[in-house]
Amino acid sequence: MKIAVIGKGGREQALVETLAASPCKPELYTYPGSDAIRQTAQAIPTGSFDELISWMVDHHIDLCVAGEESYLVKEDGLANRCARAGIPCWGPTKESAQLEASKEFAKDFLVRHGIPTGKATAVAGYEEALAAIGGNYPTVLKFDGLAAGKGVAVCGTAADAEAFLNEVFIQKRFGEGRLLVEEYLTGPEISIFGAICDDHYLILCPARDYKRLRDGDEGPNTGGMGAVASRQLASPELLKTIEDTIVAPTVRGLQADGLPYRGFLYFGLMLTPDGPKVIEYNCRFGDPECEAVMPLLRGDLASFCLRGARGDFAPELISFDGGWSVCCILASAGYPASSHSGDLITGLEQCGARVFHCGTRKTDAGWVTNGGRVLAIVAGGATLDEARTRAHTEAAKVDFDGSQRRSDIAYKNM
Repeated sequence: MKIAVIGKGGREQALVETLAASPCKPELYTYPGSDAIRQTAQAIPTGSFDELISWMVDHHIDLCVAGEESYLVKEDGLANRCARAGIPCWGPTKESAQLEASKEFAKDFLVRHGIPTGKATAVAGYEEALAAIGGNYPTVLKFDGLAAGKGVAVCGTAADAEAFLNEVFIQKRFGEGRLLVEEYLTGPEISIFGAICDDHYLILCPARDYKRLRDGDEGPNTGGMGAVASRQLASPELLKTIEDTIVAPTVRGLQADGLPYRGFLYFGLMLTPDGPKVIEYNCRFGDPECEAVMPLLRGDLASFCLRGARGDFAPELISFDGGWSVCCILASAGYPASSHSGDLITGLEQCGARVFHCGTRKTDAGWVTNGGRVLAIVAGGATLDEARTRAHTEAAKVDFDGSQRRSDIAYKNM
C-alpha cells in the first residue's frame, strides 16, 4: 500500500509514524513534508498542487491522507481533485470542509440541525461588530475563515475587542473575511474526534488542549501549547450525551445537506452548565491533540483509513490504549505574534519521550527552530500523574534561545 500524507507539521509526523506502525507496513510519502517527516516518509518532489495530483497518479498512490486543513479548500479541494483522479482520500470534499473554513457556514449548519452551540451574529465591518457586541463582555470574536488556530479572541473588555477588530478589519491580519460575534460560554473544554465515513462514525480518544500562551491560561491565544488525551478524560455517560446530541446529529446533518464526508472530524466542545455545546468544527485532526492521541492508537490505522476512504467503514481495525498521553509544546521566541528561526535546539539526545517536530529544520550543526511552535514532547503512562510528570520532565531537557513552554499542561483544568 502506498500512502501520501499531506502536510508538514507535528500533527503530520504523528500521523506518518502511526501509519508506519500499521501491520500492513505501507510505503509512505509526504508533501510538502519536513526534514523530520522525511526520516519516515519519502518526499514527493513536486512544487505545485497540480503537480502533486499528477505525481500521485503516476506513482500509483493507493491513499491520500489530508493532514493540513488548507489543502482541503485549496483551489478546488484536495479530496475533490483526488476523486477525479481516482485516488481514495481520507479527508472531506471542499464543500464539506466549509465546516472549518467558514465559521459562519458552521454556525448556520449547527442551528439548522438543532445542535447545541452558542448564539452568534455575523458582521462585515468594525462598527457593525461593535454594535453587535453592544457592550456585553466578555464576548467571543471569530474570524470567518482559516487562521491557523489564531482567528479567535475571547475579549473581556472593550479594549480587547477593539484591538482584535483592528487586526481583522484594519490590518487584515487574516485576509478578507467576515466575523462572528459569539456568546461567551463557560465550562471546561474538551476535544472529541470522529472518524466519519458517509453515515457511519467512530468516536476516537478524547483530548483537551491548552490555547493560551502562558501558565494559568494567561496571555494571547495560540494554535495550542499542549494537550492531554485519554479515554478516561470523559465518562461513558458524558460521551453518550455528546454522541446523542452532537456527533450523531452532525453526521445526519451532513447526509441531509448532501455534504459527503470521509475523514477525521474534530468537535471542539464547551461543557457548559446546560450541557455540551459546539465551539467549532475542524475537518481534520487537531494540533497538538493529534500528537497526544496518536501514541495511544492501536491496530491498523493505514487499512482503516484506506477502507474508509473507499466507503468501507471498518472500526474494528483500530482501538485505543486505556492510559494517558501528555503533549508539551516548545514554542519559539516571539510566538504567537511572530516566530523565530535558526536557533540551535539542544537536549534532544537526552530526551526520553517521543518528539514530534512542528517547526524545525535540520542543518549541519543540528536541529534548529523554523517556525512558531517548534517541538511537541509527548509521554504516556498508566495514570495521569505518571504521564504528565514524564512529559514535563523530558520537555525540560530540551532547550533553545527564547524557548516558551507552559508548565501546567495536564495540571490546569483537570
